[in-house]
Amino acid sequence: MRLGILQCDSVRPELQPEFGDYPDMFQRLLTTEAVQPEFRVYNLTAGEFPESSDECDAWLFTGSKWSVYDPDEWIERAHEFARELHASRRPTIGICFGHQLICRALGGRVEKAPIGWGVGVHTARILRHEPWMQPDRDQLSLLVSHQDQVIEPPEGAERLAGHEFCPYDMFRIGNHILTFQGHPEFGPGYSQATMDMRRETLGEDTYQAGVASLEGSINPDVAAAWIHSFLARARGAADD
Repeated sequence: MRLGILQCDSVRPELQPEFGDYPDMFQRLLTTEAVQPEFRVYNLTAGEFPESSDECDAWLFTGSKWSVYDPDEWIERAHEFARELHASRRPTIGICFGHQLICRALGGRVEKAPIGWGVGVHTARILRHEPWMQPDRDQLSLLVSHQDQVIEPPEGAERLAGHEFCPYDMFRIGNHILTFQGHPEFGPGYSQATMDMRRETLGEDTYQAGVASLEGSINPDVAAAWIHSFLARARGAADD
């Protein structure tokens, strides 16, 4: 499988020696003994866009410090490419900013969360169990880092998971798009580092709660297994 990573931001330079950049995180997450995709990286923020949706077998939009409603040219182009992927039914994953971008590109609504920043470990309740969700779970815990979130999903979106802070935490569109608000590619060390850098912006209460939550367990391996299974089914459906 050729997986195109649509890079929507970069890890701060001072953190890259320890944690790598975002494409590195996704390559670590999604490479296993059984599944070893061929990764192609497109840095959208630098204007590096695919020429067509069939350059890769599947696609993944990463997270970003930008908002999907910011007026930058690359963000508008990313919206257009998301619509192209949907129209051509290409298997697509959206993570955080990518989750919100797909939502907005297809007619949904994204805004700053009225409750404020979400950081640290958040646990979503699984609202709909799909055959590709193996191992089957009743909840999914992932690291998060966001102000914006989906307020109204696009037409045709099936809500799969949510919680009080973020009701639309995970959704599916058809058999070709799967999105997560959480970051399965993040580890606790990187989450701690980003919270440390944003401590003043977050506010002390949010910072302390986020750091304390890192004592809890997370399920990136489960999210990775779901992504692999979903993409395999999506590719099979596209080939039929």
